Amino acid sequence: RGRRGVPAGTTLLRFRRLLEKPRRGEQLFAAVGQVLQAKGLKVGTGTIVDATIIGAPSSTKNADKARDPEMHQTRKGQQWYFGMKLHIGVDSQSGLVHSAVVTAANVHDKHPLPDLLHGNERRVYGDSAYASQKALIHGKAPNALDFTNQRTRKAGGDVDEAQRAKNRNKSKIRSRVEHVFAVVKRLWGFHKVRYRGLAKNATRAFVTLAMANIYLARRPLLAQVRA
Repeated sequence: RGRRGVPAGTTLLRFRRLLEKPRRGEQLFAAVGQVLQAKGLKVGTGTIVDATIIGAPSSTKNADKARDPEMHQTRKGQQWYFGMKLHIGVDSQSGLVHSAVVTAANVHDKHPLPDLLHGNERRVYGDSAYASQKALIHGKAPNALDFTNQRTRKAGGDVDEAQRAKNRNKSKIRSRVEHVFAVVKRLWGFHKVRYRGLAKNATRAFVTLAMANIYLARRPLLAQVRA
C-alpha cells in the first residue's frame, strides 16, 4: 500500500492519468521551481547545458512488430543507442535544473540550445557538442559569454594545449550537470523509457526533474526548517 493507506495501484493509476494530460509534467516542474525560488534558491546568471540519452527497446518482438516510431538511434563514440534525449539547462551556482527539452535521440544537442537558456545569462557552459554556437547563444541571451568547451584538435592533428587547459577549468563548473543526471538515472531509475511515444515520456521526465531538484536542494531546505 502507498502512503497514508492509499493503495499502491491507486497511486500508479493517478500517475498514468497525469501522463495523459498534455504539459501537466511541465506545469508541475515549473511549480516546483517557483516554490524553490521563493525559498531563496534563485536562478543565477550562469547556465550549464547538456543532454543524456534515455534508452528505449529496439526489439520488434512486440504486438506492433515494430520499434517506437518516435524514438531514433544515434551514435555516441563507437556505440549506437536507440531512444530519446533529455536536454537540460542547469543553474551553475545552485546546480538545479531550470529548463528541459525532450527529443528523439538523433537530434543534435545544439538544436534545443535556445530553449535551455532563460535569457539573462552572463555565462553559458557546455561540452564540445555546443562548440561554435555563439550565434544561437547570442540570439537568446545577448549578454552571455560563450564558456562552452572548444575542440582542441588543430587542422594538422596537433593538440592545442592552451585550449585543453581552458576546457579543464570550464569543466570544473560544467561537471555539476552530471549530478543531475546521476540523480535522474540512478536514484529515480529513469535510464530507460517506460512508455511509447515522446509525450508520455516527456511528462515522466519533467516530473523526475522536479523530484531531482527537490532532492538536490534538500540541504538548504532542511536548514531553513531547522533555523
